[in-house]
Amino acid sequence: MTDNPSTTGKLYGVGVGPGDPELITLKAARLIESAGVVAYHAARHGRSNARAIAAGLLREGQIEEPLIYPVTTEDTDHPGGYQGAIDEFYAEAAARLAAHLDAGRDVVVLAEGDPFFYGSYMHMHKRLAHRYDTTVVPGVTSVSAASAVLGRPLMERDEVLTVLPGTLPPAELAARLAATDSAAVMKLGRTFDGVKEALAKSGRLDDAWYVERATTDRERQSPLADVDPESVPYFSLALLPSPAATAFVEGERESATDGEQGGADGREGSARGPESREPNRGSVTVVGLGPGDPLWLTPEARAALAQADDLIGYVPYLERVATGSHQRKHPSDNRVEAERAAFALDLAKRGRRVAVVSSGDPGVFAMAAAVLEVSEDPQWKDVPVRVVPGLTAAQAVASRAGAPLGHDFCVISLSDRLKPWDVIAGRLAAAASADLVIAIYNPASKTRREQLVSAKELLLQHRDGDAPVVVGRDVGGPAEAVRVTTLAELDPATVDMRCLLIIGSSQTRAVLRGDGETFVYTPRHYPAG
Repeated sequence: MTDNPSTTGKLYGVGVGPGDPELITLKAARLIESAGVVAYHAARHGRSNARAIAAGLLREGQIEEPLIYPVTTEDTDHPGGYQGAIDEFYAEAAARLAAHLDAGRDVVVLAEGDPFFYGSYMHMHKRLAHRYDTTVVPGVTSVSAASAVLGRPLMERDEVLTVLPGTLPPAELAARLAATDSAAVMKLGRTFDGVKEALAKSGRLDDAWYVERATTDRERQSPLADVDPESVPYFSLALLPSPAATAFVEGERESATDGEQGGADGREGSARGPESREPNRGSVTVVGLGPGDPLWLTPEARAALAQADDLIGYVPYLERVATGSHQRKHPSDNRVEAERAAFALDLAKRGRRVAVVSSGDPGVFAMAAAVLEVSEDPQWKDVPVRVVPGLTAAQAVASRAGAPLGHDFCVISLSDRLKPWDVIAGRLAAAASADLVIAIYNPASKTRREQLVSAKELLLQHRDGDAPVVVGRDVGGPAEAVRVTTLAELDPATVDMRCLLIIGSSQTRAVLRGDGETFVYTPRHYPAG
């Protein structure tokens, strides 16, 4: 690439990888060696990591353009503040490179890692690429390097990798960490304490690794929980490797260790069974899956499912949960809640991390109460139990119809399997006479058809027949259907176990919109007297 005054030069953004010069690609090396101008960003002390990586490729006669940042923290006396100082610097740096390009010189801008991966080069690209012929040469990222030096894969099969800046607020960072399988958190340094806080809050701290200056002679790696915050430079990252691959690696290491020491039964190479996990790691987490739509699964619930060794629940609910190769599913019938809870607690007592799944919210007519009740038995008094909430069916149906739960409401199940009908009838009458909106769970089943007929008759004794009724079926699922009717016109024969009903109060309104849709809402104010 020689100077050609008759035409403009070409701009190259060249990734030089994470630190080891041998990780520079052949194309990047060729461009660096032949460049007329080599530019690189540097801190005020003048040292540049990118230049140091590529130093062996530079030759005499090349023009070097160090682009030295005027500030490295947000403390500055620039009248425009930190952003003003940085914007001015980028404009001046782009003008310097433009002068070379206008003179016909090709310019290579070195970028540590990859030019478009949190790289400084992109600021030159935004200012120059529309004016000059430009090529970007990718490089090995620090995330790939960290995964390699740890010997832990980033993701496997359909796992999701999320790359995050440590500069995010800890609460937002925690939510994003809880919602993904694998993650890399960049830009540590002064953000380390916030990142560690976010990892702890999301339940991922024990799985997180710290890698500093990967592939260089100053490389350092450690479980993140063990790192001294005062020792953390900017060029470091936190890594949450693939949960499935990590479990496999750790399992292989455990098996190898047992093979060296002999199994518990005295046979060489005997692998440890699930009951041999350290007892203090065992726990039960009761997880709400929401009504059905995967988008309604909360980040906390997603994280709890990913961290579990064993998944326990009613067959249709377990089918909604994707599992890793390290996880076991234990499906059961919907009528054995106490047995399911006892099984979960027993697994946890033996050191397993167990997730018991429920549709909707586990605390609403679901498994949380069953697990807590069974856990009162002294044999499980030391097993930690945690409840992770989920979106309820009542909330899901209400959202599809509008806002029928906008004022006071109650929730009642019509199932008389666990409580007598006269109790249900008494509660329905009390709620209706109190003019509460009523969300009705379990309204009918194949063998239980008369309860809804009786409930309708009872409600009509206290409420007008034109009271709006929302019937939601399989909301959040593939067969979702929502319709609005009235109490008088409600046909019990059209309702089954997959339905949820919302019975409006005297104030609930059904309004026909211009597009032909009806929305239902209950005003937040209530008439006096």
